Amino acid sequence: MWNREIETLPRAELERIQSERLRKTVERVYHNVPFYRQKLDQAGIKPEDIKSVKDVQKLPYTTKQDLRDNYPFGLFAAPQDEVVRIHASSGTTGKMTVVGYTKNDIATWAEVMARTMGSGGVTRKDIIQIAYGYGLFTGGLGAHYGAERIGASVIPISGGNTKRQLQIMKDFGTTAVACTPSYILYMAEGAEEEGINIKDLPLRVGFFGAEPWSDNMRKEIEAKLNIKAIDIYGLSEIMGPGVSSECWEQNGLHVWEDHFIVEVIDPATGEVLPYGEKGELVFTCITKEALPLLRYRTRDISILYNDLCPCGRTHMRMNRVMGRTDDMLIIRGVNVFPSQIESVLLDIGETEPHYQLIVDRDGNLDDLEIWVEVSERLFSDQVKKLEEVEGKIRREIQSTLGISARIKLVEPKTIARSEGKAKRVIDRRDVYTN
Repeated sequence: MWNREIETLPRAELERIQSERLRKTVERVYHNVPFYRQKLDQAGIKPEDIKSVKDVQKLPYTTKQDLRDNYPFGLFAAPQDEVVRIHASSGTTGKMTVVGYTKNDIATWAEVMARTMGSGGVTRKDIIQIAYGYGLFTGGLGAHYGAERIGASVIPISGGNTKRQLQIMKDFGTTAVACTPSYILYMAEGAEEEGINIKDLPLRVGFFGAEPWSDNMRKEIEAKLNIKAIDIYGLSEIMGPGVSSECWEQNGLHVWEDHFIVEVIDPATGEVLPYGEKGELVFTCITKEALPLLRYRTRDISILYNDLCPCGRTHMRMNRVMGRTDDMLIIRGVNVFPSQIESVLLDIGETEPHYQLIVDRDGNLDDLEIWVEVSERLFSDQVKKLEEVEGKIRREIQSTLGISARIKLVEPKTIARSEGKAKRVIDRRDVYTN
């Protein structure tokens, strides 16, 4: 563990810290952020009404739209001369969401990412290759800070240029890597093409996040690279990477609760759900200075667990993200997440882990076609064998998810590779047209 004292705090002490920090945060935003003062006043809440961590449920929710409505700096709780870093989302689905950090925020970010790296066994003796993007995206710098805090040797290569990534991994003796799960599989493919046996390299652990991925994809990564694949979670609005992380047990991601209060709610009603029930993750920042968000609705779907992890950490665990409320497809009345289809495909195990969902509308009915890449060996096999695999996938999708879909087996390298987040869904329906 990077910080054994904090990571193993007794539950009562952890909740005492949360309560104290929540009170201070609510008071801070009430007096420094007009948006929150108005929202709390409308809800009839004063800072003195918040006495313990349980009172977090009295607070109103914050959404991504609130950040866009207050673009660029309207939700900052610190004066501009104290904000030492500004990041922003791509704005591909609307106006950019802008996030800021004070000097203390950067130190906190380094701390939670050091815990994350420590959870995967990284020490100062490691060489870690950061293949997340650097820049306005928070992934690269967040992972960088944590590795540097531990004292590991950092290779800040960023994303892209796969041949160079592999050369450096081989020549520099990289022992740990941080990137998206789809990109590490892309790198494994590239290694095979370059004649590099990636299993022979010193690489032993990877930190993968920034896109939903299934446990079956984890198995695929671990088998192809002979490494331990650690799931990490974060979002720019709350901190960036470092909000939660799996430990070596790989049985849920520990939320660093001395910095973030986590809840799961019913996405339709906003009702708080008990442990063990699936819903939307909501986070409250309790140490952030520049952008301390209250009850931020992430749209990420997960489950919370409060039983003790065998690793000894006492911080609550969340299930790996199972999809997003806004990534969810509704196909003829059935809710479907791409990660569910990925899991079915990898369970079957006769195709490559590259797929794309093509959603269209035939008259008034939704139509789903799943493109699945097959290996060179299978593609060159008899037509009868391809038809058998296609039928098997179609039946498993129907049986597991309760939807019918057309399956299209495509030749190797047909589906576009991504050096960032994989594009899994192409939705051609005019679903937002009245």
